[in-house]
Amino acid sequence: MSEISSTATALRPDPAAAPVKAAQVVAPGQIEMVEATLPRPGAGQIRVRIEGCGVCASNLEPWAGPEWQEFPMEPGVMGHEAWGVVEALGDGVSGLREGQRIAWSGNHGYASHEIVAAETTLPLPDALAGRPVPAEPLGCAMNIFRRAQITSGQTVAIIGIGFIGAALTALAAQAGARVIAISRRQESLDLARRMGAADTIPMEDHWEIMRELGRLTEDRLADVVIEAVGLQWPLDLAGELVREGGRLVIAGYHQNGPRQVNMQMWNWKGIDIVSAHERNPEVQLRGMRDGIAAAADGRLDLDALITHRYPLSQLDQALDATRDKPGGFVKAWVAPEDAA
Repeated sequence: MSEISSTATALRPDPAAAPVKAAQVVAPGQIEMVEATLPRPGAGQIRVRIEGCGVCASNLEPWAGPEWQEFPMEPGVMGHEAWGVVEALGDGVSGLREGQRIAWSGNHGYASHEIVAAETTLPLPDALAGRPVPAEPLGCAMNIFRRAQITSGQTVAIIGIGFIGAALTALAAQAGARVIAISRRQESLDLARRMGAADTIPMEDHWEIMRELGRLTEDRLADVVIEAVGLQWPLDLAGELVREGGRLVIAGYHQNGPRQVNMQMWNWKGIDIVSAHERNPEVQLRGMRDGIAAAADGRLDLDALITHRYPLSQLDQALDATRDKPGGFVKAWVAPEDAA
């Protein structure tokens, strides 16, 4: 059943195995649990029993049912932040063993099992045993941080303190930067303080934010500004807050239409613009490897970053929570009901 695989290859069913259970988005805001025959991995592939899968904010646009989205989606689709245990190896796979705990970036992780290319997986260290490890978004944070080129002594403004913004706050503070966190919810600002932010600004009034950041920096503004929201206003604000010759890093996922920028101001300031979304699979894998290491050694606090667990059958509630952000919410993950 190729629909629960990260490849388009038709795979032979495994009659001795239990069926795959998957969440299928059948209409805007609606899921159904479905079953499919569990496939055998092909050459160079492995079958993984999924322990959990992170829920990404990028899911919210297709979940809402835009004109371009077709329904029903494939079973398990949109889940790209999964981790689990190797259950079966295809021909030619080396360096992995059955029972080994791994993470990967697929696209059918809202399920009990997934078939993935062995070369796209990463082993999880013993230090993370029993922990949720959404390596893909951890990798995004690490790659954004690398692209931002943050150094000790810089002032870094981060707009939007969700999972990515909070992780970047920790990484920038650990690098010796002075972090100024800007976010809408007070609990997000409190989280930024926990992650090492020196100052926080409520994201309420455009001009008041500009005045406050000017006051905090003696009108020098920020050396690096990271926009991590994905909407027009935060992008506008980011351009205002970066100093002349500074760096504007776009980490927000702008998927719901075109954006306008104040090119006159950007030209005048002579700023560097970095779109920090990586598409090269090797670079993505490197970021994931770095993110796993940062979680294992405590540089990234998984307990603070991953806050809400739901059973897979309640994926709809997890997606709604990602949109609505109940109290204490940073990031959700879903687990098959029979996961350990």
